[in-house]
Amino acid sequence: MLNISHNSLYNHITGDEINTYKSLRKKHKSKLLLLISISVLVVNLVALFLPWTQNIDAKGYVTTINPSQQPQSIQSVISGKLEKWYVREGDFVEKGDTIVFISEVKSEYFDPELVERTNEQVNANIESIQSYEEKVKSIELQQQAMIKNRDLKIETTKNKIIQLKREITSDSIDLAAFELMLDVANKQYERTKELYEKGIKSKTDLETKSIKQREMTSKVVVQKNKLDNQTNKLFNLELELSSIKAEYADKIAKSESDKFSAISSKLDTRAKAAKLKNSLRNYEVRQNLYYVTAPQSGYITKAIKKGIGEIIKEGNDIVTIMPKSFDLAIEIYVKPMDLPLIFKEEKTRIQFDGWPAIVFSGWPNISTGTYGGEVVAIDRIISKNGLYRVLIAPNEDDKKWPDVLRIGSGAKAFVLLRDVPLWYELWRQLNGFPPDFYSKEDA
Repeated sequence: MLNISHNSLYNHITGDEINTYKSLRKKHKSKLLLLISISVLVVNLVALFLPWTQNIDAKGYVTTINPSQQPQSIQSVISGKLEKWYVREGDFVEKGDTIVFISEVKSEYFDPELVERTNEQVNANIESIQSYEEKVKSIELQQQAMIKNRDLKIETTKNKIIQLKREITSDSIDLAAFELMLDVANKQYERTKELYEKGIKSKTDLETKSIKQREMTSKVVVQKNKLDNQTNKLFNLELELSSIKAEYADKIAKSESDKFSAISSKLDTRAKAAKLKNSLRNYEVRQNLYYVTAPQSGYITKAIKKGIGEIIKEGNDIVTIMPKSFDLAIEIYVKPMDLPLIFKEEKTRIQFDGWPAIVFSGWPNISTGTYGGEVVAIDRIISKNGLYRVLIAPNEDDKKWPDVLRIGSGAKAFVLLRDVPLWYELWRQLNGFPPDFYSKEDA
């Protein structure tokens, strides 16, 4: 109908009253439903052959890749009493800024002039060392003088011995001459006596020869006594030479003993001085440790020790500091079954808590609001929670991670594995099979 008139029949007649119209309408709806069903079936069949990226999803949290950039606790190296705070929670401190001042609690360090007194002891020991060195030098000079005196006396005695030996030789020659003369006198006396008895010689001649005989006998006896005396002198000089050597050997040995005693005392004093220097240095360093300073620039996040007058033991945490700058990373934990499928430099997609994202784990290119990552470290031992820790760093080829991320924020990572058809992935999931095992070269 042309529907030219303003009085249309559609305002008075509905199609539901006409059987033929109802039949045609039902037939048209059936074809449309069939067409939609066939289209959905075709789309699903085609989708089953689309590539699907197998992945391992795991939860974790934001951390840092560099251990020195992680939140750290500041401890006191020495025990002390908390006296004064110089910071508050949330303050930013530069490296070397004072955080807290503590006072001494050990009685051996109470003396305020401990460093000065120890320094005086060090100086006294140094002076003692110098005194011992001078004593050693004096003893060495004494030894040199004694050696010179010994050598001089020995040479003098040796010269006397040589001279005396020469005299003994001369006296021996004289004795021999006197004995020869005595022998001549004896023979002359005997001949004169014979001639006297025959009446040839007078009694006067006999008496003269007798006197001559006695004189020579006397000279021989005197010469023998003199020779014996010289021999005794030689023997005494030789004894004196041995005595001189023994005497000076004893003196030099005693001097050596004094010298080594002085050296030993010097070494003992030097050891005491070294020990005192060590103590002095320890006291100086300890006084500097009363002021606990920041090891690096960062923010004071939490004060563990708070009360003024509270005793702090060495090694106890005082405050926690968060470094100023840090390199972000993600720390996730995976099941032991999935660990063989993860390698270094494996690509990942990350969803951070608080950042809206639409995630298609098998189609990472379609996902929005996620960020790229790369596996940089895999633990060799299992953690206490029964899982293995994996460290993920930002992917430099992908978009930058948010600057406002804070360490400890939650995150979820999808470690991307090999590509498989969608139908295979559905079959694997329905059967509860793990992702396909493959080596890094096959990826």
